[in-house]
Amino acid sequence: MAAGTAPIFTEAPRTDWGVVPLATANTTIDLTSGTILLVFTAGADGSYLSRIKFRSLGTNTATVARVWINNGATTATLANNILWGEITLAATTVSQVAALVDYEMPLGFAIPAAYRVYCTTGTTVAAGYAVSVVGGDY
Repeated sequence: MAAGTAPIFTEAPRTDWGVVPLATANTTIDLTSGTILLVFTAGADGSYLSRIKFRSLGTNTATVARVWINNGATTATLANNILWGEITLAATTVSQVAALVDYEMPLGFAIPAAYRVYCTTGTTVAAGYAVSVVGGDY
């Protein structure tokens, strides 16, 4: 008999974000060291991740943002982390007459309870980026 034949929907919508700007470079290729920013932790029954947004907070040089999935255990262990995706963030100059561009990466998947989403940046930038995740808890 097939399991999971009925669709499930999130019970509670969530928007989470990093508590500090994403600004300091982390050039490790496996998340086991360096500066990392926690942006989402799945709820007790797991969570659905819709998208992640990067919003420049002012003048920044170009960089790459990396999105990592962690299984809820220590990030210092290589087997606990996977690089989910990368997005190029163009250089920005703060302006009082023109909007800065937002960058969004679609996610569109569920993660188990206690799994986490972390972000890093390839180069250090001056103003940093606000990072937010839109999703929901099951």
